[in-house]
Amino acid sequence: MAERKIYELLVNEEDARACRDIPDSACTKVPKNFVLVLLSQILLSLGDLLTSPKTVLTWLMSVVGAPAAMVAWLVPIRESGSMLPQLLIGAWVRRYAIRKTFWIAGSIVQGSCVLGMAVVVSQWQGAAAGLAIIGLLVLFSLGRGLCSVAMKDVQGKTVPKGQRGQLTGIAGTVSGVLTLLVSVWLLQQQPDSLWVYLVLLVVAGMLWFGAAALFSQVQEQPGETDGGANALQLAWQNLALLHTDPHFRQFVLCRALLLGSALVSPFLVLLAQQHHNGGQTLAWFLVCTSLASALSSVFWGRLADRSSRQVIIIAAVMALAGCTVLAGLHVFTQPPALFGYLLLFLLLSIGHAGVRVGRKTYLLDMASGNKRTDYVSVSNSIIGVLLLVVGSISSAIAWWSIPAVLWFFAASCLAGLWYALQLPEVSQSR
Repeated sequence: MAERKIYELLVNEEDARACRDIPDSACTKVPKNFVLVLLSQILLSLGDLLTSPKTVLTWLMSVVGAPAAMVAWLVPIRESGSMLPQLLIGAWVRRYAIRKTFWIAGSIVQGSCVLGMAVVVSQWQGAAAGLAIIGLLVLFSLGRGLCSVAMKDVQGKTVPKGQRGQLTGIAGTVSGVLTLLVSVWLLQQQPDSLWVYLVLLVVAGMLWFGAAALFSQVQEQPGETDGGANALQLAWQNLALLHTDPHFRQFVLCRALLLGSALVSPFLVLLAQQHHNGGQTLAWFLVCTSLASALSSVFWGRLADRSSRQVIIIAAVMALAGCTVLAGLHVFTQPPALFGYLLLFLLLSIGHAGVRVGRKTYLLDMASGNKRTDYVSVSNSIIGVLLLVVGSISSAIAWWSIPAVLWFFAASCLAGLWYALQLPEVSQSR
């Protein structure tokens, strides 16, 4: 079949014959499931690009004339809004043996919200349009959180251990190439042209619907359930994992401290715009983001299947180096040329890609069954809270000094690296 040929082409021969950490009855369905999950992730990654709160939605709010104060809420709502409810969502999802339905529903919610944004942009202006976009973004984030919890559990039941990092890496590389093509197209457009955003939103919405259709074909084996436990009560019980499970607690601390690998990038872009305020500066940063994903994701994915711990360590070193060099340049020397900013941005983007692939694979490999769902929901909910906390702290420091923010994130990455070094191995060794 076509799925098996694609699967054998993408996955190492040794890995393709293995069926680790999934039910025996699911082994024969691995090629088809691998390809379906991969294609779904690619479509979602491209949809995320076309609705990025850091670029597309920010410019869109400006085009419709929404107040600048509303723009400040786009990124926190997008990220924290999808993580904070996961403690409750995870307790709810685990009551059902088949969980792909939740991913499909979450994808449909996201696509519908994005198409709703296209309608808002074409009909409304000013604060009304801004409030409507923010409201739809809240619903979008809830759908995103539902997909996050369900995807890790479904992937853990359908894709064998030793292949999960490869899947994530391949999806990241393909979406990175597609991102590069879209970035080149955007370079040729007028940034204030309304039709550009309408096209992006409509295409993105259809991508989520397409992903839902593909994912509906995944053949998932029934998993463990907890019966009719109260979701809120179970959520509070799951928080006890931070106290009773030292391995999980150490992982969450490491992940929290490495938030700097993601949050430092906007400050780098801000510094670059202050010193190199050309019309194409932002577009070049988008190109760098695409290159980082395309060049590094497969490498990180294959390495993560060998040792996700090593991926986290290497990526933490890269993030620490990027933060330290950038801060040092602004404190001790003259700001670098635009090319220097782009190189540092590329380094930080590759490092952050490694952190993402490493932590996702590590979490998948360290647990199975309902425990995996508990780990995902608890860790994501905690990180959602910490995103708001760390974002508030860094914002306060930025009022005083942007280089001080860079040192703050460098210290955070250094502490994250120390915790990563203490993590035990959980991946399949070769």
